[in-house]
Amino acid sequence: MSFPLLTATAVLPAAGAVLTAAVPAARRTAAKWLALLFSLGTLVLAAIVLVRFEPSGDRYQLTESHAWIKDFGVRYELGVDGIGVALIALTALLIPFVILAGWHDADPLESKDNKRWRPTQGFFALILMVEAMVIISFEATDVFLFYIFFEAMLIPMYFLIGGFGDRAHSGTDEAAATQRSYAAVKFLLYNLVGGLIMLAAVIGLYTVTGTFSLSEIAELRANGGLEMSTTVERLLFLGFFFAFAVKAPLWPLHTWLPNAMGEATTPVAVLITAVVDKVGTFAMLRFCLQLFPEASQWATPAILVLALISIVYGALLAVGQRDIKRLIAYASISHFGFIILGIFAMTSQGQSGATLYMVNHGLSTAALMLVAGFLISRRGSRLIADYGGVQKVAPVLAGTFLIGGLATLSLPGLAPFVSEFLVLVGVFAAYPVVGIIATTGIVLAALYVLVLYQRTMTGPVKAEVSGMKDLKARELAVVVPLIVLLIGLGVFPKPLTDIVNPAITHTMSDVNKQDPEPEVEAAK
Repeated sequence: MSFPLLTATAVLPAAGAVLTAAVPAARRTAAKWLALLFSLGTLVLAAIVLVRFEPSGDRYQLTESHAWIKDFGVRYELGVDGIGVALIALTALLIPFVILAGWHDADPLESKDNKRWRPTQGFFALILMVEAMVIISFEATDVFLFYIFFEAMLIPMYFLIGGFGDRAHSGTDEAAATQRSYAAVKFLLYNLVGGLIMLAAVIGLYTVTGTFSLSEIAELRANGGLEMSTTVERLLFLGFFFAFAVKAPLWPLHTWLPNAMGEATTPVAVLITAVVDKVGTFAMLRFCLQLFPEASQWATPAILVLALISIVYGALLAVGQRDIKRLIAYASISHFGFIILGIFAMTSQGQSGATLYMVNHGLSTAALMLVAGFLISRRGSRLIADYGGVQKVAPVLAGTFLIGGLATLSLPGLAPFVSEFLVLVGVFAAYPVVGIIATTGIVLAALYVLVLYQRTMTGPVKAEVSGMKDLKARELAVVVPLIVLLIGLGVFPKPLTDIVNPAITHTMSDVNKQDPEPEVEAAK
């Protein structure tokens, strides 16, 4: 029996979460180092998965399959394709940076009147538990198994948002606690409603197919043994898509994200948008398109409209924000619109670009948000108007902030440019008008990023930031590797495209789509 590498990659951070939570309360520093050690161990396993994966091999590799709940046809089935491998690598890479960036975020809070205890061990244990659940979601090839972890990750995220709020809140401690509670409950309710609708669709899928296994359903479809009426397929698709659109998040189901990212600590905000939300867009590719190909094509026009609204609406609201973290949250809504647009353009360039966008958005948003968090922790305010002239007193901080911002607006030479370019090429090939409208998001992105940099980093040095210190060694250890990856994948994206493209070919085959023929013939 071969070593269960995929299981180990998910179990290791879960075991780390249990051990970190069990560290005595007085040993906070030991808990931090233990959590970091387990996150690095998970990164090593993810790297082994990446190395052992053969892009030219079978669609799903490193597979594991065991009977679980026989009476209901539920199996413990895991397998990864190129898309899953890329997102597992992204998740395992970001978690150590999240832990390092949040090194002091769960330390006891001291004020003139009281000293509030915060469970440091619990903070880092919850981060590791989220990592475990996200990784197994990228690995699951049994629909019911995926659903369990798709929903279970809400529990640790709820406590991370509601229990560990941003210290830079402008109001009183009581007002901050109220806002955190509101953001956490809103996050939970939105995602629970989506999950309940998906549960009904999961049950409906089993009723029709008699199995939860992706491979068995694909075999039934290939052999003509799958009897599913058009109406049933479309209803089941809507049930799955609704849950994924909430998680993504897609307009108009997006409103929980700015609240959650604004009130959470900066590392948790990164965890939300760079890691957890990717499960939604990943699931659109793996489950919506593969299980319901006809319904996916039927719903494409409406989804493209929603994605366009997300792109423009998110960017416009980002332009008008006064809060740094909420600006990045609305920018992410716009970026997720591009990802969903690429998926449902139903072209190989669009879907390849969407997959690269998931990875590169994770890197760029993590870089920008984490540097913004370092900035906010120094000044104690999230308001853009409270800054000015930072580049004169903290040039390294300002420089890394600029690179993160330029990556967010998809500057050529940085990784997100390749993703956005491929998405737009794929969309223009199939839906030229949609592509033209989507490009407005690029213009607006340049506006909100450059205005943010100008107002915070340039101009006269405000008295409140005159003594601001530059990035420390721990903070540089977080930011520099992300910047190196953004530049490296921007200049040479081939290693990532080689992994992703074969999986995209399979997905295009699932929906029986081919790329449109060029309207102008090449010169002979």
